[in-house]
Amino acid sequence: MTATRTAAALGAANPMKATRVPWQLKFLALTFIWGSSFLLMKIGLRSLAPLQISGLRILSGAAVLMLLLTASGGRLPRERRLWAHLMVTGFFLGSLPFSLFALGEERISSALAGIGNSITPIATVLFSLLLLRGDKIGGGKIAGVLIGFVGVLVILQPWQAHGRPDLLGFGMTLVAGMSYGVGWTYTRRFLGRADFGGLTLPAAQMLTSAAQMLVALAIWWLTQRARLSLDAPWSLHANTRGGSVLWPLLAVLALGVVGTGIAMSFQYDVVRAAGPTVGASVTYLIPVVSVALGVLLLGERLQWPQFAGAAIVLAAAVLIGRSHRR
Repeated sequence: MTATRTAAALGAANPMKATRVPWQLKFLALTFIWGSSFLLMKIGLRSLAPLQISGLRILSGAAVLMLLLTASGGRLPRERRLWAHLMVTGFFLGSLPFSLFALGEERISSALAGIGNSITPIATVLFSLLLLRGDKIGGGKIAGVLIGFVGVLVILQPWQAHGRPDLLGFGMTLVAGMSYGVGWTYTRRFLGRADFGGLTLPAAQMLTSAAQMLVALAIWWLTQRARLSLDAPWSLHANTRGGSVLWPLLAVLALGVVGTGIAMSFQYDVVRAAGPTVGASVTYLIPVVSVALGVLLLGERLQWPQFAGAAIVLAAAVLIGRSHRR
């Protein structure tokens, strides 16, 4: 879910040596891995609370990245200044958006949550204006931003009193998508030239997210344990579908191990091998996969304004991408 953000951050980074697996296969894998993440979160919500989902996702993803980093002979950064910046990016690229997507899916469908993720390229342009003073924002990008906001309005259907999506739930997914824009714009400004190759930065970033989620989970449990009857922060509630709690747990573990840990390593490889423009284009396919899986596997339904608004938002994202390439 973060291809556009990584592309912006690593556009000036040194290229990494070619990997054995062609980047085209990794690109295709990312499309389905990130597109299915919204389906996995919806399944996880049957037995896990939203913060439990984001916490387990980040902790398992961090474990995978650390194993891959160690196996490749890499090491974590040592400079305190870098870790201070990584605490910021870990919040905006991990802790905040992962938690908001899970919270939002308590109120809206996984298909609509995937559509909310497509706001990221639009948000990236906006925050680039604030954080990257030397960046030139052309007319095409500005037009893309305006068109994107029109698409969001169409999805929200403010002219309807009934039948429109839950405003709070969809709003959470929009803030989550915008959080990626903040995080990767910040990364480009303060860490854009600190890419050591390999998995050093993604592993370090996920470690800071994991530390933040441990604190968040502890606070959540201490304040909610009586109301939710939870013996520990990792206690699960009964499956809302009446089945075993194993499947929701496995869905979230897959989300962390594959959708966060392995996908993050694929993401950096694609951007370094094919360039930021190609790496960013996976963002346009993620909502298509999330909507298809939500409709086919969960029986979710979207109204025509949501399809029309999603098409407008994606068109805006493509326009922004084309403007960046030129």
